Amino acid sequence: MALTAFAVVLSLGRSRGTADKSRDQKGGPAMAIPVIAVRAHRGNTGLYFTGLGAVTPLNTVTVRTRVDGELMQVSYREGDLVQKDSLLAQIDPRPFEVAVDQMEAQLARDQATLANARIDLTRYRTLAPLHAIPEQQLATQKSTVAQDEGIVKSDEAQVANAKLNLYYTKITAPLTGRVGLRLVDPGNMVHATDTNGLVVITQMQPMSVIFTVSEDQLGRVLKARPGGRGLRVDAFDRELKNRIATGTLSTIDNEIDQTTGTVRIRATFDNRDNRLFPNQFVNARLLVQEKRNVVLLPVAAIQRSSTQTYVYLVKPDSTVALRDIAVGVTEGEQAEITSGLNDGDEVVLSGVDKLEEGSKVNAQLNNQAPGQVPGQAAPQPPGIHP
Repeated sequence: MALTAFAVVLSLGRSRGTADKSRDQKGGPAMAIPVIAVRAHRGNTGLYFTGLGAVTPLNTVTVRTRVDGELMQVSYREGDLVQKDSLLAQIDPRPFEVAVDQMEAQLARDQATLANARIDLTRYRTLAPLHAIPEQQLATQKSTVAQDEGIVKSDEAQVANAKLNLYYTKITAPLTGRVGLRLVDPGNMVHATDTNGLVVITQMQPMSVIFTVSEDQLGRVLKARPGGRGLRVDAFDRELKNRIATGTLSTIDNEIDQTTGTVRIRATFDNRDNRLFPNQFVNARLLVQEKRNVVLLPVAAIQRSSTQTYVYLVKPDSTVALRDIAVGVTEGEQAEITSGLNDGDEVVLSGVDKLEEGSKVNAQLNNQAPGQVPGQAAPQPPGIHP
């Protein structure tokens, strides 16, 4: 009798355990898988081509002297931003001032000789018709006047040359830019034939970046805009994390480098804050196509297999469904979804390794505080307001 009662109790216990296990397998609340979810949203993105580049000034000038002499004065400080035509250096002008005085004196003497020859020519023209002088004397005087006129013109050219050399003793900036380190100190003799020059001036505004894109991408660039001019270019740092400046594409090289299969492109930046520095290494990102009001989704939410690209869609009943999608442009951490999702659809961002079709989930929206109702703003810490 006791044995029979024990058998009945054991059988009831097994039946209850089987029923409880069956309820768990059917997706009861205890089996809901915690996941982080995110909503697809509409926004703007773009198709970018990224190339390695270097900051290249539009103009760099090595300032040299045009005359020989002693460098008397330097009017700039190393690293200064100088304006066009501002004084940079002064060469001893005294020898050139003396040369000007000498040439002007010679010009005055020859002008007096010419004036006297012209007076004689006028007199001979009056006497010749009266046969008071030979015709040969009149012809000779005409030649003398022409010769003296040539001498005066030569003197005038020498005076102008002497004044030009005197002008060159003041060395001015040929363009607006930043001066580099001084190459010659005051007190040294400088010559027009010196190879090093006095100082190097680099134009800082505007500044250009020369970078490369592959020949396969060149067609898209030319299709976006004839010649590519005006397309937006962003200059990023070496790690491609911080944007340094934004400019526009100005020109494309006239040939493709066959050794690398790339073409060089120049972009121009106003560089008002002088953040672009000559020979600086940058990553240039060329915006070829801008897409507006498209469905966007974080790249981390997209799953891929050998045959499909998909996401786990969170349904209103807190179960997930495997949804095939098509991905368009990927920019940073966001990807364009061309089909398969609508604005506002909620998909699993993390925790997908335990999911399968129909799995029950406990989804928490990304950046949502625990216990927060989806769609509500997260509570703000004390003293912090949006």
